[in-house]
Amino acid sequence: MTSTRTLRARILAASMLAAGIFAGSATRAADDLDLARYRGKVVLLDFWASWCAPCKESFPWMQALQQRYAAQGLAVVAVNVDRDAKAAQRFLAAMRPGFDVVFDAQAQLAERFHVNAMPSSYFVDRAGVVRFTHAGFFPSETGAAEAQLRALLAEPAAGNPQVSVVAPAGTLQ
Repeated sequence: MTSTRTLRARILAASMLAAGIFAGSATRAADDLDLARYRGKVVLLDFWASWCAPCKESFPWMQALQQRYAAQGLAVVAVNVDRDAKAAQRFLAAMRPGFDVVFDAQAQLAERFHVNAMPSSYFVDRAGVVRFTHAGFFPSETGAAEAQLRALLAEPAAGNPQVSVVAPAGTLQ
């Protein structure tokens, strides 16, 4: 049986799709996100909200990363935590992301990843292990963050050498 929270999340995702504002990006409700489909890829999992000023700065950076490293196996997944669907729609209409967007109005994924700042980013290796976390977005730190992603992309797909950070959420299921 579908819960009211699940139904609301699916309606939000459907309304966003109907608005036609996701050229090039996939959208879904948080409970429909199958994180296992990204296994074998390096994932930048980013939690954001429309009211978050640093989130507005981070979207163009994530878009550039997606374009630069997609062929090497990078997948950017942006998880919106807004409860106000219209605010999220306005944000995405302005940003027009070319990467996957997930709606988590009930904070299911945010709770799983223990998100406590906006934005919060998790760099997940090809084996599904969270290796690096970033709270907030600071343009002066994008070079170091990009170096972390490049290091993950350079690792062989079959291995998972020297896991440095495993988030409380553990591995992707």
